[in-house]
Amino acid sequence: MVDVSQHDMVPDHSVVDDEELDGVLEEYDIKSTDLPKIKRTDPALPDDAEVGDVIKIVRDSRTTDTATIYRLVVE
Repeated sequence: MVDVSQHDMVPDHSVVDDEELDGVLEEYDIKSTDLPKIKRTDPALPDDAEVGDVIKIVRDSRTTDTATIYRLVVE
């Protein structure tokens, strides 16, 4: 079987630690449930991601060097 998470076109996905998450939520004045969602079954997620975790996705960007987005893991 192919490991989709290792494909060149899939951006880096990582689980956000509590300290970084607190900073992000405070900066945008939101709750984690306000973040866009990503399903736990998404093949690009790290193996240690669990429902309720927040995932940091770092993508290449044409207008900036990289773009960082956050997603809440749901069932």
